[in-house]
Amino acid sequence: MKSVTSLFNNRPTLPTLPTLPALVSLPTLPTQPALLTPPAILMLLLMATLTLLSLPATISAQPLPVITPQEAGMDEAVLARVDTVIGQSIAGGETPGAVLLVMRNNRIVWRKAYGDRQVSPEPVPMTVETIFDMASITKPVATATSIMQLVDAGMIRLSDPVSHYLPGFNDRVPSDDGRERIIRVVHLLTHSAGLPAYPPVADLVAGADTGPGSGSRLEVLYNWLDTAKREFAAGESFLYSCPNFVTLQRIVEVVTGETLADYSRKHIFGPLQMSRTSYLPPDDWKEFTAPTEPGADGEQMICIVHDPFARELMGGNSGNAGLFSTADDLAIFAAMMLNGGNWNGTRILSKAAADAMTRIPHGLESQGRGLGWDLNSSFATNQGDLFGPRTYGHTGFTGTSFIIDPDTETAVILLTNRVHPNGSGNVVRLRSLIANIVAASIGQ
Repeated sequence: MKSVTSLFNNRPTLPTLPTLPALVSLPTLPTQPALLTPPAILMLLLMATLTLLSLPATISAQPLPVITPQEAGMDEAVLARVDTVIGQSIAGGETPGAVLLVMRNNRIVWRKAYGDRQVSPEPVPMTVETIFDMASITKPVATATSIMQLVDAGMIRLSDPVSHYLPGFNDRVPSDDGRERIIRVVHLLTHSAGLPAYPPVADLVAGADTGPGSGSRLEVLYNWLDTAKREFAAGESFLYSCPNFVTLQRIVEVVTGETLADYSRKHIFGPLQMSRTSYLPPDDWKEFTAPTEPGADGEQMICIVHDPFARELMGGNSGNAGLFSTADDLAIFAAMMLNGGNWNGTRILSKAAADAMTRIPHGLESQGRGLGWDLNSSFATNQGDLFGPRTYGHTGFTGTSFIIDPDTETAVILLTNRVHPNGSGNVVRLRSLIANIVAASIGQ
């Protein structure tokens, strides 16, 4: 059996990718009610604060170093069982391929590609540099992190009613006891707001008269988000809801005056040197990106967000999905989270904000969700059975999985495009098995 170190020899080098600003044209945001219009000097102070939070102390961020499992206190023979389990999943048609990266103590101990990233119309081998559609991993990595930066900057309170930022948003819902409950920012982050699970995309598209991400489609969608029937009073239950995170996106965009795509690039991915992470990836990335399913034209979607909400209504700039990234870039993000919001001298979040994201807010313990992250809800099966109680993570519909255990300082990043080529793959069990193997390999 090859050592992990040998996995890094003779691997293909990904060419430098073009910078995002010159290649991507983002949709124009519809005019929002100007309830938050601080004086110009206050907005300048906000942007200065955010710049300081993300200002590198070094000239550029460094990639994570690579060590053997033994050097990380892990049993390589145990860890190598992932090869068999992933191979069986591919052979069983659960996914065409996968990339697995395991990080411990800010160092990469396993980084390997399996199978193919494309099987239709012709096979293309998977590589460790493959770019994936992150799907709902967008929620914690882009949207929730942006919100928490604004909390750090003193521009948002988690206890603020949503209508403080979006005046047309119906955030007052009567509870079973007859008392009125107010939907607050924290309820959106924890999926306890009562918003519907998903919008009626086809109906909303039919009600608009222009293309994806256009003013008309956004206005129709935002009106639906503002007025749709709430499933329960805020804080009384849990319902995983993509509209929660598009509503958070709207708050980010009202407060900053930027699209979420632009804001997260400038204040999260750029400062962390996550050079292969973006919304609306340019055509030059197609050569390195895993396809998902056929689009309306019958061609496999590559560098086009798979999620219909994000694609057809939001035009790719969306709080619920739309981010593309690699295992290496997510490892940098994991290192930032494990180091209290800071990586290699680049501070993205205060330690207080990073810690708050990975705790269940008081009064919402039964929901099992942190601020953007999943701790122990019914969706947290990707954590497996062996990691500790402080483990948090998220999954994506396309087949992505990201978990972080702060007690062992371990991150497990399993990226697949299980929806390729026809949407029939399923990696729910695979995620749990891989998490269990990694946890079992940790000896000290």
